[in-house]
Amino acid sequence: MTPLLLTDIERAVRSSWGADTCTPEFRAHWTPGNPARDQCGTTALVVNDLLGGELLRGEVLVDGRRTDYHWWNRLGMGVEVDLTREQFGRTRSSPRAWSSPGRRRSRGCARSTSCCATGLPGTSRARGERTTR
Repeated sequence: MTPLLLTDIERAVRSSWGADTCTPEFRAHWTPGNPARDQCGTTALVVNDLLGGELLRGEVLVDGRRTDYHWWNRLGMGVEVDLTREQFGRTRSSPRAWSSPGRRRSRGCARSTSCCATGLPGTSRARGERTTR
């Protein structure tokens, strides 16, 4: 089996982004001009399913007030990966991080299905499908 490279995962995930893969309550705000908008939860879960590590959640602050949460990944040796950071642009501030306790997961998904969003193996939750571990 050929190892997955982060660049390959990123390319596949980015090509799958659309209004149908963003946070449901924000679908009306999604545009092709900012394709990363509200894709962070889904994207972080896909990366976590494929590469393991930790899911990180931070508060998104606008004028000092929390308006949302942002999700990204911490891989082995503390390397943080955030494939959706550009969604914040100039209108939203970058999140301040805190780790989500109990969300550390081992490599691989509990299911052996392929994701319809990316076509990568082991990403059954890429479209927001939830599983319990």
